[in-house]
Amino acid sequence: MKYNKTAMTKLINEHRELHDELKRIKKDMGLEKNLAIKALYHSAVAEEGPYMKEYQELERNQ
Repeated sequence: MKYNKTAMTKLINEHRELHDELKRIKKDMGLEKNLAIKALYHSAVAEEGPYMKEYQELERNQ
């Protein structure tokens, strides 16, 4: 499974907790938005993360 910015952005927009986590990552780590989204992907989606199935579904529907 590869990182897809469009699918990840849709997933963040559909889940308030991911949106809040993105804001926290940006603030705490001082990352720009694109890097924070990648970090969130690796923590919440990749490697059997809790949002992996939803992410895969979004990728298929693009």
